[in-house]
Amino acid sequence: MMKSLKAAFIGTTILASPMATLAVNAADLTIALSNQVNTFDPHMTASVGSDLSVLSHIYPTLVLRGADLELHGSLATEWKLIDDNTWHFTLRDGATFSNGEPLDAEAVKWNLERVRNPELKARVAGWFTLVSEINVLSPTMLEVKTSSPYPAFVAQLSMFLLLPPVWASEHNPVTETMSGGPYVMDSVVPGESIVLKPNPNFFGDKAEFDKVTFRTIPETGSRIAGLLAGEVDLITGIPVTELDRINQSGQATAGAVNSTRSVMIKFNTTVPPLDNAKVRQALNYAIDKEGISAALFNGLAQPSQCQILSENYFGYNPDLKPYEYNPDKAMQLLSESGADLSQPIPFDVPVGVYLQGTEVAQVIAAQLADVGVNLQINEMEFSVYMNKYLQTKKLAATSLLAQAWPTIDADGLLTLFAPGNNYAYWDNADFGAALEEGRSSTDEAVRLTAYRKATDIMCDQAPAIFLYTQPATYAYSNDVTWTPRGDDWVRAFDMHPAK
Repeated sequence: MMKSLKAAFIGTTILASPMATLAVNAADLTIALSNQVNTFDPHMTASVGSDLSVLSHIYPTLVLRGADLELHGSLATEWKLIDDNTWHFTLRDGATFSNGEPLDAEAVKWNLERVRNPELKARVAGWFTLVSEINVLSPTMLEVKTSSPYPAFVAQLSMFLLLPPVWASEHNPVTETMSGGPYVMDSVVPGESIVLKPNPNFFGDKAEFDKVTFRTIPETGSRIAGLLAGEVDLITGIPVTELDRINQSGQATAGAVNSTRSVMIKFNTTVPPLDNAKVRQALNYAIDKEGISAALFNGLAQPSQCQILSENYFGYNPDLKPYEYNPDKAMQLLSESGADLSQPIPFDVPVGVYLQGTEVAQVIAAQLADVGVNLQINEMEFSVYMNKYLQTKKLAATSLLAQAWPTIDADGLLTLFAPGNNYAYWDNADFGAALEEGRSSTDEAVRLTAYRKATDIMCDQAPAIFLYTQPATYAYSNDVTWTPRGDDWVRAFDMHPAK
């Protein structure tokens, strides 16, 4: 039940033939990932599309967000808001991890305390800064108190995976696993593949696949080739221009749904000329969002409505209208701004991470050049980009960015622009006050009013060029059925063998 990265690598035979990955029976499943899994510790990552998707097969959660994007019980059978600051969770009786450790209220409390321990420096610690007290009322009843209302708390728990406390104190969760979920780790080839097998002791529904293999295939063309050759059952993040070819092959079904991920040109408003609101507004008028959707995404990218929230987020503002494509208006505002535009403006573009991101960046640069703004494109690996963004705090004046928040709640996504937030590069007190107003109440009407105010301010002050909702493209083989989803989760237990 336990496998270290090093031991798994030594004990695994790598077969050269690509046909070695073919499913040996109808109950085997292979999922292609574009990025490798970087850690087995679920508290040290927030990468839904890779790390957490794989680890969600091994470690349980209190609640799950299903393919319908609704919350469903998992370890928790019920949850209730006792007062504005107190949650009660009823847990399944008798659930255990694979080593026999109880999967009870004490285990959940230990996990919450672990990520809140500042010495651990957990990647997900920020999700739980409002948690003030955790009480075990019984083995199947947990009480969590927060310092102020946290209406999105349960939604946030849908991506909080639980480790076995005793095991974790004796092993390194970064390189080893001990299951409490539907699958157990069988083998690992670092950077290449992870193989899972059913956990016979799982408290929930029995696994439908005898073996689940996650293969790391960064190249889009290779993922498509693997699917059409019958070597892979599910791929995501493919160019929309490939969807018809896949559908016409007769080997698989391909398509796209609106994702929860908003694509934008992020502005560093702490540096000129992006510290000037008229410049930021002008650049929004200079971009043809409808044209980008039509030319690069076959119309499947929904232009943003002057906000980073898409329609499926709680707090979406239906009254906002996008900046129209109006180059003349853009040039007028640039003239009025008085900004010095004589020098090229750096434009950071991470490669290989956003759907057709390189092509989008080139169109943006060309359209801004039409209004007299010269962008200097700097392509870089995503890890380098994120280091500039969050570690050195030296993000370029403009950059290509796509952001989402798995709670699908404005409280999460808008907070990335809140004053003082490490992600923000923008400081607007009125915007921050509106967010606090929304966060301080559990009344949905009060929250919606607050987020409408916040999105109004954000639209007007334009800390980004609001581009489009990234289409979530996918293709799956005829051997399985799957309900496409737009929130990055890629999980075997959302899929079924074809009848």
